[in-house]
Parts: sequence; structure tokens; C-alpha cells
Amino acid sequence: MNTNTLCSAQPRDIAVYTPAFLRPIDYTCRSLTHSTSTFLDPTNARELRNAFGRFLTGVTIITCKEADGTPRGFTANSFTSVSLDPPLLLVCIGKTAESRPVFETSTHFAVNILCETQKDLSGLFASKDTDKFDRTSWRDGPQNSPLINDVVAWFECSRHQVVDAGDHIILIGRVCGFEHQELHPLGYGHGGYFSPCIEQAVVNASDTHSNLVVGAIVERNGEVLLVPDDSGDGLRLPHSGEGGHSGSLRNLRQQLSDLGLRVALGFLFTVEEDSDTGAQAIYYRGEANEASPSRGEFYALAALPWDKITDANEKRMLERYFAELARQRFNVYFSDGRQGHMDPVDH
Repeated sequence: MNTNTLCSAQPRDIAVYTPAFLRPIDYTCRSLTHSTSTFLDPTNARELRNAFGRFLTGVTIITCKEADGTPRGFTANSFTSVSLDPPLLLVCIGKTAESRPVFETSTHFAVNILCETQKDLSGLFASKDTDKFDRTSWRDGPQNSPLINDVVAWFECSRHQVVDAGDHIILIGRVCGFEHQELHPLGYGHGGYFSPCIEQAVVNASDTHSNLVVGAIVERNGEVLLVPDDSGDGLRLPHSGEGGHSGSLRNLRQQLSDLGLRVALGFLFTVEEDSDTGAQAIYYRGEANEASPSRGEFYALAALPWDKITDANEKRMLERYFAELARQRFNVYFSDGRQGHMDPVDH
């Protein structure tokens, strides 16, 4: 863990942005050969927002205090480093935000970069809940700004400059102090969360293992998706790979799209490797929208046709999944085929 304190600077005006609620990842494929009026017209605000959303970012919580000491905060991914000398950063802030008057009168603010296990905090601070800080572990920074505990990094800033920019204000802060530690950051892009280190692990596995299965337990309202196996008589979890072909996350996403579903793939659920053959299986947890799949069916626990599930490992995964779903406490299972262990994750 590294901590640094820099000189303070005089504040200027500020406003605040409250971001839209986070949406599931839309994995429905779109061709770039669509009409240019859909994809290239800059006045089409919805499509322009979707295009901006293809850029992958981290996730931050911006905080300050009211004059009476009440902490305030909101989730934002519009954070950028600006300069080392002087030390500057910026956040983009909407002009219509309800919290704007509070941040306008605050002399300092903080940027908290979330780690991969803090997805719930991101959702909490994107909401209008009034007890955000009562449900969060935090402390005061050197300049009295609220600092979220266990983040990848935090930066406490004084206001340096505010730039008017369309329907937003660009707030440039001068860094007064910061701290960072070796944690994996939480990522956001394409309308959903992801873990960069997990994504890279799958990429590395795809590059080094010719026998790789990448699958998902896709849940909707307490039910899980099963699809017909290759024989047509049994059922499997959605997956990519097998039959002499190595699976990939890209192929899994395409398969889910071909089913007509929008699926937000979240945390890992199982990583298994056969120490004798080198074969690997990587399964995620995912959440689907309300559309009906073109193939397969969603099953509740009581209605699961266990006798038709042809893969023994997937049966064990489903047993563990429903047990952890009932407790709302999930783990990642790692196994080499002989022994394994559980690592807890936030949900």
C-alpha cells in the first residue's frame, strides 16, 4: 500500500453528476453495415450513448461532505487522469443532478476506485438510497473527504477548474493526497460489470489450452437455463467447446445471443482442470432478460430434470449453485480434478 500527500490548492465552483442505473450487458449482435442514420447520426442520443458505452472503464465513487458534515457520494465511470505536474484529474458531472448544490459548496472531494468485489457498492451509490454511508465502510481523508475502505486507490482533491461542456461540467481536481494497493479493479463496459483479471485468465487459458470449455449458469428469477445437448435427448448448461474445438468467451456470448437472450455475465463460478489431460472448464454466473430462449428452457430447482442432465460436473455445479443462491452467498470453486477449494465473492 502506498500513500502520498501533495500540496493543497484553492477551490473553485463544482457541480455533480448522478449516473443512470446500470443495465444488463446486451450481447445481441449488431452489424456495422446497418444504416448510417442509425450508427453515425450524432443527434441520435440513444445510439451515441450506446456507442460511448463500448469503451471499457473502471468504476469510481465520488464523495464529499455537506457544510454540516453529512457525507455525500455517487457512482461515476467518467474519471480521467490529466496531469502529473501539477497533479490533476477530472470527472464529468451532469448539470441536472440533485446533489449539485452540495458539491458546489464543498471545498474538497475524493475519487474512490472500486475493486472487483465492490460491485454492490457501485450499485448502492448509483441509487437514490439515503443510507449509503450507513451501509458502507469508510473513513475521513486528510482533507475530511469520505474515503471508501478497501478500494484499489483513492485521490483526495481540491477544486482546480470547472469547464462548461454541453449538458455536463468537467470538474478538474488538484490531487492533495492519494493511496493505492495491489487489488484487482472493477470494470464496466457495454452496460455491465466485468473483472479484468478474470477476463485475462480466460484469454490466457484459450491461448494455452486446446481443450477448453467455457460455459455459464444463466439465471432468471430463480430459474436456470438448460439447452439440448448434441444428441438432442439430454440437457446441458450453455457452453462453448468440446468435440475437438476449444471454447472461448466470445463463442459463449455468441451462443447466448443466438438464443435471443441478453445475458449479463458476472463473476466466475467454477474453474476446473484435469491434471492428467490438461482439459479445463471455466463457468460463469450470468443473469438473463425476460425474453424466451429460441432453444432450451429455464427451470426452477423443484422442476429440474436431473435425470436428463448428461454432464456430471454440471450437475454438481447446479447443486452448489442453488444452495448458494438460497444463502445469497456465492463462491468460486477451483479444482485440479483431485482436490479443490472455495473462494468467496461478493454478489
